[in-house]
Amino acid sequence: MRPRAREVQVSNVPLIHEDEHILVFSKPDGLLAVPGRGLDKQDCLSTRAQARWPDALVVHRLDMATSGLVVMARGIEAQRALSLAFEERRVHKRYTAVVAGELINPQPDNGWNTIDLPLMADWPNRPMQKVSLEAGKPSTTRWRIASQPSAPGTTRLELEPVTGRTHQLRVHLQALGHPMVGDALYAAPDQHAMASRLLLHAHWLSLPHPVHGQTMEFHSPCPF
Repeated sequence: MRPRAREVQVSNVPLIHEDEHILVFSKPDGLLAVPGRGLDKQDCLSTRAQARWPDALVVHRLDMATSGLVVMARGIEAQRALSLAFEERRVHKRYTAVVAGELINPQPDNGWNTIDLPLMADWPNRPMQKVSLEAGKPSTTRWRIASQPSAPGTTRLELEPVTGRTHQLRVHLQALGHPMVGDALYAAPDQHAMASRLLLHAHWLSLPHPVHGQTMEFHSPCPF
């Protein structure tokens, strides 16, 4: 029997921060950020949050397969302020990912590298995205080797999206020849089978508070 939206409970989602204007959660993998189509896809982070905080409003999303930090606004004014901060790139996010293969950082002292590849929807294969030099939207990702070790045949990375395109991190790393381990969409079958989930986690978030403007930082330990 499919669940009804009113039966959804606020549970199993760690609350990182709460005040009168924002909420910050650490979304688990496998949970939608917003409702999908159909009554069976109403259980999601925003529905759970709104059951407890009726004024909670969506500002940004994470893919269902991705875990980590998500901020929600409390009230329309906070939503407008945070949406503007995202638009003006005053919100900064960093992710931990494990990719297939051994990736070498060409920058000295493990500095940041940049991937600049325009992306667009791969319409015959939706919801997949693809690199398109002709028709894609400008898309930029920074990456470097993470300090924590990874399993043989893989590389643990720290990623920082400069733009926020759909599946941007996943497609950019695939384009480098190092798709993310556990990725059902962009990894080869053997790379997908290396993990029971997509190894991508939003571990750090920095943003200006929507009311007083002070920069706030949030952290979520990587679960893999």
